[in-house]
Amino acid sequence: MQQQADKIIQTLKAKGLRVTPQRFAVYADLLARSDHPTAEQITNHLNQDGPTSSQATVYSSLQALREVGLVREVLLEEGVCRYDANIEPHHHFRCQSCGAIEDIAWDQLQDLDLKALRPGLQVTHYEITLYGGYCNRCHPE
Repeated sequence: MQQQADKIIQTLKAKGLRVTPQRFAVYADLLARSDHPTAEQITNHLNQDGPTSSQATVYSSLQALREVGLVREVLLEEGVCRYDANIEPHHHFRCQSCGAIEDIAWDQLQDLDLKALRPGLQVTHYEITLYGGYCNRCHPE
């Protein structure tokens, strides 16, 4: 446990961020999750045992972490911003029934042929989100 805390502190410092208790808590929470939570969900999780962080503090922590590349925003549904500490290239699957989000390894989907796009479009990066299916909890095999 202490080893992971030390690693989080080193990572924040290496990115030039001041280590605050709230920033540490937000980043640690995201690293421990794979559900791509919203800022509100992170706030609620951090405040389970009593208020410790305001939603504004969580938002500012998330923005600082995003700006230095430690987390990314994931937009999988209109008007909802989710956060992910997995910054490695990967795709997403979103269950149409329960809304669960699951990471899909980059190499599980074949590369797109970007040369097939109309001339003039310059793509710097992409990710694919798969919709319309069901997860194994909602539709067991």
